Amino acid sequence: MSEERFGEFVLVRRHEQGHVAELVLDRPKAMNAVSTQMARSVAGACAALGEDRDVRAVVLTSTHERAFCVGADLKERNSFSDADLLRQRPVTRGAYTGVLELPVPTVAAVHGFALGGGFELALACDVIVADRTAVVGLPEVSVGVIPGGGGTQLLPRRVGAARAAELIFSARRVEAEEAGELGLVDQVVQEGRDREEALALAARIAGNSPVGLRAAKRALRLGQGLDLRAGLEVEDAAWRATAFSGDRAEGVAAFNERRTPQWPGE
Repeated sequence: MSEERFGEFVLVRRHEQGHVAELVLDRPKAMNAVSTQMARSVAGACAALGEDRDVRAVVLTSTHERAFCVGADLKERNSFSDADLLRQRPVTRGAYTGVLELPVPTVAAVHGFALGGGFELALACDVIVADRTAVVGLPEVSVGVIPGGGGTQLLPRRVGAARAAELIFSARRVEAEEAGELGLVDQVVQEGRDREEALALAARIAGNSPVGLRAAKRALRLGQGLDLRAGLEVEDAAWRATAFSGDRAEGVAAFNERRTPQWPGE
């Protein structure tokens, strides 16, 4: 396993086997609160991962024992002028969109607090695995703002408009069991098992065609919100991107020869 640090607070681990990368939030003294510096590092790490053709799946994890991420760094924000806040906005947006726009499947491994921007980082992933200590929520209206890292758009896509409205307007925190029942997270696992289970899922995902994975994610994302006819056109374009690829030829050959595919990735 190799490691690369992006600034002081973000670490990327590339697992040598399985084509899985880990995007690690590593600001434990602040429970991974997203400062300007940390946001810039998340965006930089995502840009590097997006360009790495060897990576087939990314897992978003935390080094803090009791928190995934508690959201925006409100201590830093307290010192900001209006002009400072305005200047910071594109930097913080870059972190959330960086995760959201990763071209490969992403899995968030959540334990402890995942609140505000922390939960929005998880929502930007394709799948959320949470252990039984997880507490999630979008409490921004309780401090005078709104979810600004994608929460007002991503949450209703997960749980529907009415449920998202109730959660955002009430600013309430939701514990793991209820979060699983409501669809706020996708899997609830035993305490302390979120990272291991997320990495295992990512490894299963990464065993599949890299061309297929990227095309399937693109179709899923671009098709959201479209009517069925338009969505099927998005799907057809993604299918065409895979149908004449080396991965498709290898996949069919491996199936017929009853062997594990050796994906060319093109």
